[in-house]
Amino acid sequence: MKSTIVIYGSSTGTCQSIAETIAAKLGASAVDVTSIDEAAISDHDNLILGTSTWGAGELQDDWYDGINLLKSAGLSGKTVALFGCGDAESYPDTFCGGMKELYDAAKEAGANVLEGVSTEGYTFDDSDAVVDGKFVGLSLDDVNEDDKTEERIDAWLEAIKPSL
Repeated sequence: MKSTIVIYGSSTGTCQSIAETIAAKLGASAVDVTSIDEAAISDHDNLILGTSTWGAGELQDDWYDGINLLKSAGLSGKTVALFGCGDAESYPDTFCGGMKELYDAAKEAGANVLEGVSTEGYTFDDSDAVVDGKFVGLSLDDVNEDDKTEERIDAWLEAIKPSL
């Protein structure tokens, strides 16, 4: 596996905990988006980006500056994988929608964004993060389906590891 970093934005600690789990399973470091600079991005071949989704599908607050950093750093030649945290029971029509903003920014910056996860097995009404029938990354509802989190992370990592 090439040099990989897990970058997350977290307001309540859920996304941070998931980022740390992913990083530990990959042997990578997990870093809050507020601590990232252009050098940290350029030093890694693979970026795993994670966000929670708030309100009507908004990206986690710290990512707004982070998105500008991603775009200015240029991601050509980099591989990006995405994960998002949401609450499908309370926000079934915007579940993990914040991931779409990360997806769009990474694509715009020239990254090779890895294929997402099937919506099969998830219960939600709608999400901006669904493109061509799949989530743009790994979607997790650690609030209502925490019993599925570990299994979903493991399956996703097995799917993306060959590309990292």
